[in-house]
Amino acid sequence: MAMILDGKALAQTLRAEIAEETTKFTEETGVVPCLAAVLVGEDPASQIYVRNKETACAKVGMGSKIFRLPEKTSEAELLELVDELNRDASIHGILVQLPLPRQISEKTILDAVSADKDVDAFHPTNVGLILQGRPRFLPCTPFGIQELLKRYEIPTSGRHVVIVGRSDIVGKPMAAMMVQRAEGADATVSICHSRTRNLPELTRQADILIAAVGRPKFITSDMVKQGAVVVDVGINRTESGVVGDVDFEGVKEIASAITPVPGGVGPLTIAMLLGNTLKAAKYASMK
Repeated sequence: MAMILDGKALAQTLRAEIAEETTKFTEETGVVPCLAAVLVGEDPASQIYVRNKETACAKVGMGSKIFRLPEKTSEAELLELVDELNRDASIHGILVQLPLPRQISEKTILDAVSADKDVDAFHPTNVGLILQGRPRFLPCTPFGIQELLKRYEIPTSGRHVVIVGRSDIVGKPMAAMMVQRAEGADATVSICHSRTRNLPELTRQADILIAAVGRPKFITSDMVKQGAVVVDVGINRTESGVVGDVDFEGVKEIASAITPVPGGVGPLTIAMLLGNTLKAAKYASMK
């Protein structure tokens, strides 16, 4: 039976650490770290995500400002708001909630966010710094996964990490982080995706298997090596409830450790966002 990697409990620990650090920073500088979240449209899931981030900021002593724009907002109007937030010294982190309505180019908007305030680490400058092994910020979900592995003392050096999924949000940055010469990395990395041939052959080679493909219960027990560590990034809403990209019940009998869904990677994403916002405030205070 696999050890459960409890992301919810770890997120609580990380938030307590961030709250303590935030209090100390504010006392020393008089600056309250502040996150601006921009939400365009009425997507129910996005509404929940933004509300959760607002609550999380308050709990660690950070400020937050939520900007809710109508579905018909133009790209020019959104760019104008982003420019205002870039120039606002009281705002340290900017988060534009995705997805955006079809009339707005996500890449155009994400590129417009100041790299110094890009706490999601989507800006091309920040992506390049990650690849070079000198990140300003790390993207929240991969950062949470890396921290989870560190805190549970799961070795990564020399291990084969197989990532199923090649998104700009999880798959690609996760690979870039795990291949670095650094603590919690130094791994051999393979990226698999929908065009990968003989996928089960490759996933069975993984010492650490990270599933971020967006398909319910896609990773089954026959795709996992005995004793592998399995990290499930998926959040899929089905008729029977929320499930991950991994068939948890089957795979937990094979793996040595596994993240549940919910309660695994998800809570860590917001915790790392808070950490990045604090880092951005510290960065701004040194200018």
